[in-house]
Amino acid sequence: MSAPRSHTLHRAGTWSGAHDTVALSYDERFLRRKRLISDAGTIFFVDLPETVSLAEGDAFALPDGTHVAVTAAPEALLEVRGPELARLAWHIGNRHTPCQIEPDHLLIRHDHVLADMLARLGAELTEITAPFSPEGGAYGHGRTMGHEHGHAHGHAHPGHEHHGHEH
Repeated sequence: MSAPRSHTLHRAGTWSGAHDTVALSYDERFLRRKRLISDAGTIFFVDLPETVSLAEGDAFALPDGTHVAVTAAPEALLEVRGPELARLAWHIGNRHTPCQIEPDHLLIRHDHVLADMLARLGAELTEITAPFSPEGGAYGHGRTMGHEHGHAHGHAHPGHEHHGHEH
């Protein structure tokens, strides 16, 4: 007997009445085809027409009518605070790092290199474990993705895609 396949994704706010949940990390919420196990143990296969960035509250509709809601799984993060929060956010963004922006702090995935840089800039850093839902990309891709700048200025972005824009 095979696991059910999910071909239908319902975006947050367009459905109600989840029967189950699946907790996924930020990286795991970027998918097209994948075998998932819900929090209640239901195994199902996601098979979407294109790769999507899932948000908290999106849901997969299984063939039997069951809805499995997506939740953001807790991850190792750095909570960034400081009197010059906008300046710290600029430095994080300049490194094309996903960042969750809250009224009085920022959240980024734990990274010792960024932690060192931010500490040198005067940030107050706290290691935490929490769900991570960073801001989406400014170019409509739903994700902050690295890109080529069209000119050399001393840093590379290995593994990141070019999205056809230049600075």
